[in-house]
Amino acid sequence: MNRSIPCVLMRAGTSRGPFFLREWLPDGDEARDQALIGAIGASDPLQLDGLGGGSTLNSKVAIVSRSSQPDCDIDYLFAQVGVGHRSVDTRPNCGNMLSGVAPFAIEQGLVAAQNGTTSVRVYNVNTRSRIDVVVRTPGNRVTYEGDARIDGVAGTAAPILLNFLDAWGAVTGQVFPTGKRIDLIDGIEVTCIDAAMPLMIVRAADLGVTGAEKPAALDANAALLERLESLRLEAGRRMGLGDVSHSVIPKPVLVSAGTSRDSISSRYFTPRKCHASHAVTGAIGVASAFALPGTVASGIAREPGQHGLIVLHPAGQIDVQVELAGRAEAATVERAALVRTARKIMQGELHLPDYVFPRSEEQGASSSGFARKSLTIIVPTRAGGGNDTMARIIASRLGPVLGQEVVVDNRAGANGAIASEYVAGASPDGHTLMFGYVGTHAMNPALQTVGYDPVRDFEPVGLVGSSSTLMVSHPESGASDLQTLIARLRAAPRSFSYASAGDGTPPHFAAELFQLSSGTSMASATYEGAAPAIADTVSGRSQIMFPSLFTAYPFIKAGRLHALAVAGPKRLEAFPAVPTLAELGVPGVDVAQWYGLFAPAGTPASSIQRLNQALNEVLADPEVVERFESQGAKVEAGPPTALRQRVSDDLSRWQGVVAEGALAAQEAPVPVLD
Repeated sequence: MNRSIPCVLMRAGTSRGPFFLREWLPDGDEARDQALIGAIGASDPLQLDGLGGGSTLNSKVAIVSRSSQPDCDIDYLFAQVGVGHRSVDTRPNCGNMLSGVAPFAIEQGLVAAQNGTTSVRVYNVNTRSRIDVVVRTPGNRVTYEGDARIDGVAGTAAPILLNFLDAWGAVTGQVFPTGKRIDLIDGIEVTCIDAAMPLMIVRAADLGVTGAEKPAALDANAALLERLESLRLEAGRRMGLGDVSHSVIPKPVLVSAGTSRDSISSRYFTPRKCHASHAVTGAIGVASAFALPGTVASGIAREPGQHGLIVLHPAGQIDVQVELAGRAEAATVERAALVRTARKIMQGELHLPDYVFPRSEEQGASSSGFARKSLTIIVPTRAGGGNDTMARIIASRLGPVLGQEVVVDNRAGANGAIASEYVAGASPDGHTLMFGYVGTHAMNPALQTVGYDPVRDFEPVGLVGSSSTLMVSHPESGASDLQTLIARLRAAPRSFSYASAGDGTPPHFAAELFQLSSGTSMASATYEGAAPAIADTVSGRSQIMFPSLFTAYPFIKAGRLHALAVAGPKRLEAFPAVPTLAELGVPGVDVAQWYGLFAPAGTPASSIQRLNQALNEVLADPEVVERFESQGAKVEAGPPTALRQRVSDDLSRWQGVVAEGALAAQEAPVPVLD
């Protein structure tokens, strides 16, 4: 692996970090993340051995490439690198680093500069949202010189206009993910909002502070930080983000009255430390909550149109131009824009340290060194879906039981085959596991040729749990019940589209079986995983989906999805009024989903036994059981042999279904990019 790579160090807004073209970094997410850890120097709190500044504000990375989206110029992937721990989190976003993306892309030749100003449409990969960025380019060259000033940064620079187009609900699928504008958590009113960044907003006074304190004073208030984190964990669960104990989202925010009718004071946490100024994406979220009625941050009632709002923070203020549509409870935020600045600090060659990369001698480490190396759980889907949420619940508890670090690594693609092939070829030393499920180990191998054998290439560790499959529709799809949907499909075939998490996945199989049994035909929209698939069903881009109850539960409870039927043999305790498809005259659609941990074939029996014991201990934890059950899943602990039998039985079953139903993978499917 090349230890010297090109790098551009930039100050972007009130953050600083290295900018990379994607091709400058190693291939594969794992190798990429190791390179970022070395670039920042994440291993120690001071980050002396890298470009980091010992703070989350200076431990940020921007990765830029030509866009895969037809209406965008470039893709921007943000990564938050750990401070004092070797971690890389690509789940959040950073609007400050965003302000450097367009000038960087222009200077690297990804976008042609125009004379005067250049507009660049950026696709934020983290949140699947678009931002129009306007950069000053006199004489067809980027300039960083100008008279714009932003609080928290010395001097002036050229203004960079950020116009957020569709950041509302980008991560969770809805602006208010819990279905309410105010939730009561442990006696405290909070607003959970997803507007450019998932936030949990609390009135400062409700937690015994004024909201005007300096960051250092808030950081020294241990009781406040502990209370905020407790509220944040529950808010994350209610927002459908699962266990967020190892994630930086949602971000907690304390708000208090501003100095005018158009201003609000905000203290933004990252999440366990108060921001020295304020995140741009956080300012968009706070301003949105301030502009809309019925939140803990709501200001005066505002008419439709543009409003200049001010978010006051410890280093000054951020001016946000918000455009409102509708009135009162029907009011929505259409877009928001603000001005940032950026400056290129240096461009050159970055030398990565050897110690952040795996050493060859570690690959053959014996089980006696088991706890000295971190354990990685490979998840075959994107972050945010049911599989990912379940895996992170397990990982957060498995580490303390094993006495070692447990890392979750999402490797989506090829309907789970990429992750499966990776684990099948990994060193069988007990330090690489796969969070497999019925799709990777029964359905997909039954449907098409894959580069791994679900039986011979893996050693089962143990079952984790199971979840039923539901048929859901968008509330405004025009199909409030199954009979109406079938009638409309028979009258106009393919007039509805269903969201598939990929060929050979439970949502795909269930949809195909439904069409065969009901004599209908639907259009298919294929996604890389359940998270983007259900997000587009919630938004209405697709009308029908067959997700697991674990994935769909929060959206059904919030009224964002309508449960049409159960794709199984009996009704569910969580929704007893929802009939089965068989009850409604559509038999044969029985798609149960199960999940389990697998190790590469050849992993020593002693390691499998130790991992199985630890897994079963985690699954016996009442809090883990409650988290699963609260979202419609059931814990299923057991020995490795039980998982082996489940794989064998289901693989045989789905091979028969494919043969009898003449099912086949779609030819050259075109995935919906998210």
